[in-house]
Amino acid sequence: MNANQEANGETRLAYILGVPLAASVVRQWPQMGEIVRTRTLIGSIEGNFAELTLEVGRRLRLGDVLVVEWTCNYGDGRLYRNVTIGELENGEAVRVTDYWGEPTDTPLWRVPLTDRLDMPGDGIWKDNDHLSHH
Repeated sequence: MNANQEANGETRLAYILGVPLAASVVRQWPQMGEIVRTRTLIGSIEGNFAELTLEVGRRLRLGDVLVVEWTCNYGDGRLYRNVTIGELENGEAVRVTDYWGEPTDTPLWRVPLTDRLDMPGDGIWKDNDHLSHH
């Protein structure tokens, strides 16, 4: 993200959702009990993660609701699998809720009860080689 993109109201979140953000958009992070109000403040927070790379796996639109699965790396090599839900009015996101999961290994007790999920690096859940800066 560069200064020109931020000045034009473009954010990583707008890229993830595939729609513009309303100026008064609200972004919620339930994991941390946080809320960010306005497109400007969302862009300011995003600017603190210069090493972040990401790619969208898929977007599903259900009327005025978007559900997006995406993957990111904050620069430490660990892949976070995320879901973002955007609520739209007049084609712009007005409320967004992000859910993400920190990478973890399957507990040993669960190994015999589950199979491995096929996650090709160029599929829905990207690997580090298929993430880029947005």
